[in-house]
Amino acid sequence: MLQGVTTEDDSADATTVTLPVTVRDLLPQDLPACTWSGSATHLRHVERELARTASGEVEYLAVCTPVDLPVAIGGIDYQVSEEAGTLWQLAVLPALQSCGLGTLLVRAAEQRIRLRGLHRAELAVEEDNPRARALYERLGYVAYGRAPDAWDEEGPDGAIGRHETMCVLLRKDL
Repeated sequence: MLQGVTTEDDSADATTVTLPVTVRDLLPQDLPACTWSGSATHLRHVERELARTASGEVEYLAVCTPVDLPVAIGGIDYQVSEEAGTLWQLAVLPALQSCGLGTLLVRAAEQRIRLRGLHRAELAVEEDNPRARALYERLGYVAYGRAPDAWDEEGPDGAIGRHETMCVLLRKDL
């Protein structure tokens, strides 16, 4: 259940809304509702990754509202490490960040990893994303190294460019 979503109106008053959410597998038909998670190039990549779910190589989760719209998504790749599930492509609808959805998504992913008989979760977070890193550390993840990462991404003009970054590697015993 999502609790404590605060919205502010034109007056100085704030309203708290409690909204039940569910966690389920992300499906290809969900992708049109996930444009908030990244560019068209990113969504095509997510679609390709969803094809890997049939073989059990990955799982892709969605946190959904009562009308079944995804508001947080993320994957678990079981091919990166034999001993761990690797969380990746975690995203929360920007308007609902800091409402507990990221925590719910990570905890659901950790449960899926445990159900596979694995006892460790790993992830990488860009060094210039301290907010996400703080969330992962609050959830018990510990840094153990650094690694470069890169991917193609679509710019505002539609041109494809290469994004290169340095990531902090984190892990958690489950």
